[in-house]
Amino acid sequence: MTVALMWEARATEGRGAELLEWAGERAAELPRPPLRSELLRAPEDRVLVLTWWDAAYDDVLPELPEPDAGLITRAVHRWRFESLGPAVG
Repeated sequence: MTVALMWEARATEGRGAELLEWAGERAAELPRPPLRSELLRAPEDRVLVLTWWDAAYDDVLPELPEPDAGLITRAVHRWRFESLGPAVG
């Protein structure tokens, strides 16, 4: 099974580039490498990290930590999904 973890945070005003760099560094430092990872950004200084793992849904997996409170506007949002494969289109 493939499990996808999503990590999303919003930077405090003017610190989006710093949060993006912080998240990219933390993703590269995970204790074991995921099958795949992706770093995304969106308006309002939002940063999203997606990682895919060959694991059971309930397995304990490495996750990005919370940044320092001064770097983000709220607690990090985290979601876990089971991958069902490519979308049919």
